[in-house]
Amino acid sequence: MTRLALVTDAWHPQVNGVVRTLDTTRNELEKLGISVTMITPADYRTVPMPTYPEIRLTVSWPGRVYRAISRVEPDYVHIATEGPLGMIARRWCRHHNVGYTTSYHTRFPEYVRARAPIPLSWSYAVVRSFHNAGVGCMVSNSTLERELASWGFRRLIRWVRGVDTDTFNPDVPPALPDLPKPVFINVGRVSVEKNIEAFLDLDLPGTKLVVGDGPALPQLKARYPDAVFVGNKLGRELTAHYTSADVFVFPSLTDTWGLVQMEALACGVPVAAFPTMGPLDVIGDSGTGVLSNDLRQASLDALEIPRDRCREYALQFSWESSVRQFWENLQAANGLTPNAEAV
Repeated sequence: MTRLALVTDAWHPQVNGVVRTLDTTRNELEKLGISVTMITPADYRTVPMPTYPEIRLTVSWPGRVYRAISRVEPDYVHIATEGPLGMIARRWCRHHNVGYTTSYHTRFPEYVRARAPIPLSWSYAVVRSFHNAGVGCMVSNSTLERELASWGFRRLIRWVRGVDTDTFNPDVPPALPDLPKPVFINVGRVSVEKNIEAFLDLDLPGTKLVVGDGPALPQLKARYPDAVFVGNKLGRELTAHYTSADVFVFPSLTDTWGLVQMEALACGVPVAAFPTMGPLDVIGDSGTGVLSNDLRQASLDALEIPRDRCREYALQFSWESSVRQFWENLQAANGLTPNAEAV
């Protein structure tokens, strides 16, 4: 049986698109007959990340992580994040002359700059060194691929994300049917890099609904008492909040993909967003959303988009197809002829 060591600093109990992507990828790979061992913070002592305590950073002697990877005897190593575990795994791979792939989930330099006046060039130099030392870096879209190439990243490979269209579907009854209409929703981490204030500052009719948790939640609840904040929601309950809404407003300027956009579309909810990375690639000219620098007008115009069009578009993005692409990328990056089936 083919063995994969999948290393990530982002894992449960974090609630975000990266964790959902990796968890689903693990499950789908196992359906292909691939043995996946997760190397995550769950097995090590952690400390809260400064300014973002919901994210836990692993504190461990490298030798312990080395032994965990060595026990797997992996045929492939995929390192999903540039955090402490990712850096230790990178050193293990280089010491054992094992090629590893990476994936670029988060615009880490932009996240750092949102919290501290650190030049992008400094952060990109660190991140570029991490990814370029591997045999391939998986990216979700062409916009991100072009941007990373301009920063000197090499061996970029496309890995398009999927969406669980069984869980996220328009037939789930709304959780909040009595909210004043129309309902404009945002789902995701409530933190500075998500630019949620750009949504909450909009002069819109009806209700603004925010689903999620994060370090900026207390401040935003105090500043925007007319908005409805409901905290984290998962599974069917999350779907029921999507179906409570008329438009999904995505104000982020830093996301590389934005899985929540796909979840909203799968629930039949059109998207309003800025014309930036993520929305440009997820929505594009599909007619399932409105992209404009005038986010208020985009939100109002999105009300006219048929819900069934959104659902039909989302059905094109299956997790099965996404994970088969991931598996073929692993093989190709390691110099093998891609085979959709496990070996």
